[in-house]
Amino acid sequence: MEPDRLQTFIDDVGLVVSSTNDEHEITTRIAEQLSALLADGYRLPPEVTRSSSVRHVTYPLYIAPDESWSMASVVWDVGQRTNVHSHDTWGVVGIYAGVEHEFRYLKPTESTACVPLTPAGEARWEPGQVTVCCTTDDDVHAVAAVGSEPTIGIHVYGGNIGTIRRRSYDPATGETHSFVSGWDSPEDVPQVLNQ
Repeated sequence: MEPDRLQTFIDDVGLVVSSTNDEHEITTRIAEQLSALLADGYRLPPEVTRSSSVRHVTYPLYIAPDESWSMASVVWDVGQRTNVHSHDTWGVVGIYAGVEHEFRYLKPTESTACVPLTPAGEARWEPGQVTVCCTTDDDVHAVAAVGSEPTIGIHVYGGNIGTIRRRSYDPATGETHSFVSGWDSPEDVPQVLNQ
């Protein structure tokens, strides 16, 4: 039954993405669907819930054939934190397990490039909660896994998030670096853990 529930979610998101270009409408509708998926007790396959002691991992759950959107299981071990980064697309995150502490920043503009980032608030997200993590006009944050267990999120993004060129930021200076996050494979995580 679980694969059918996930397929229904994938089909529903595909319909949303194909029906409008308004990313605020897209994220609102997908947030509702992801909330329902989590409330229904959907269970991720165990192999895409494994953490790494080295860094957070991003497992692909689905990539649309036209790469218009993707879905991932993102797993942070206890205490791990991302760099401050952008997504350069829209995104919706539902917390599957653990607790995520999010640190938001105002997105720099050309006139504010290379100056310290301006904090825009913090939030704690717990299992079952869903947030619009980004739209192209509100797109800079860092997250940390807090609590006593790894944090696992189901992430839905516009585009193939594993191949999008994005930016990381030094919040103290505003200096940026380009990166592509890539994808992790469940088979690779035990090797990473043993290095």
